[in-house]
Amino acid sequence: MQIQQFIRKNGQWMTPLPDQPDHDTVLLLCFGRQSLLFSDGVDSSLRESFPEARLVGCSTAGEIMGTKVLENTLTVTALSFSRATIAVVSSPVQDDSDSRSVGRNVAQQLPPEGLRHVLLLSDGLKVNGSELVQGAQEALPHRVKITGGLAGDYQDFTDTSVWVDAPTHEGLVAAIGFYGDSLRIGYGSMGGWDAFGPDWRISKSERNILFELDKHSALSLYKDYLGDYANGLPATALLFPLLVKLADNHYVVRTILGINESEQSMTFAGDMPQGAAARFMKANFERLVEGAASAAEQSRFSGGRQPQLALLVSCVGRKMVLKQRTEEEVESVREVLGADTAISGFYSYGEISPVINGVGCSLHNQTMTITTISED
Repeated sequence: MQIQQFIRKNGQWMTPLPDQPDHDTVLLLCFGRQSLLFSDGVDSSLRESFPEARLVGCSTAGEIMGTKVLENTLTVTALSFSRATIAVVSSPVQDDSDSRSVGRNVAQQLPPEGLRHVLLLSDGLKVNGSELVQGAQEALPHRVKITGGLAGDYQDFTDTSVWVDAPTHEGLVAAIGFYGDSLRIGYGSMGGWDAFGPDWRISKSERNILFELDKHSALSLYKDYLGDYANGLPATALLFPLLVKLADNHYVVRTILGINESEQSMTFAGDMPQGAAARFMKANFERLVEGAASAAEQSRFSGGRQPQLALLVSCVGRKMVLKQRTEEEVESVREVLGADTAISGFYSYGEISPVINGVGCSLHNQTMTITTISED
């Protein structure tokens, strides 16, 4: 596998694109501000340099390249394989009620023969991430795992986008299928948040919309816990996610995408099952960085060999908490994976990864999720 990486900032490529068309590259992974892909003929310049490649990417809440955490850039990772192949499919999404069917639809479009892994990128505001992943998993062969993430827009929570071959403002879900016995795929996911306060029972909810905790208004209760931070909702909710205990005793972290004052409700990135237990969480700086390193260890171990590429999808909430220390979590990944592994990725509104030591895949929030790829 051959890897090339490029960054566009302030209207220019920091690393020049190839002078001659590169016909070997099959995939361009692009992450950044939506406006940057639309501007200055960037899309056409990528087409000229990589005429055979499929372009797939999304808007972000921050970009990752190497050990740098960037903003207001467009990052491009160009991949060419010696034997492996890819397939790229997509489906529009209108609102979160479509999520399971959209997930199933994109998965069914991927030819199952030889499929090794699926990378899923989704609009970050129009989906219920839990149902999206469940729908995709239902339609895929059992052995095939899913990783990926939900697009972001720098904590604005207004407009996210996914790109397939051309930039678009429309709600979209894209899937990249990776094929071939030469591929080695690893994955890891870890948090680093501390739970506090009592257990609350989700007494009223609809899919990913939470109305009541122990028959109290969930939004009012949440504002009480946030104190002065409540004035910055929904963005400040990223600092205080909820830990949800599901029926199978599996824990997931959920973060808010929006609030509805008239309904006194909160919309989360994934399901909030009625009857489940929930606790408030807060950040632990050291454990966030340690969690990123643990995710790297998991991905390296499950991949079975030294990775050539590590794709990092980390939650925007972690970035808000770590602030000037954000690069520490990326540097901890580099320390585990080594200097020979190319690193790319983005900060998201939700992370998709297999459940470590569990069955199937799930939507996560507030985690560092890592997908490693190499080719024999």
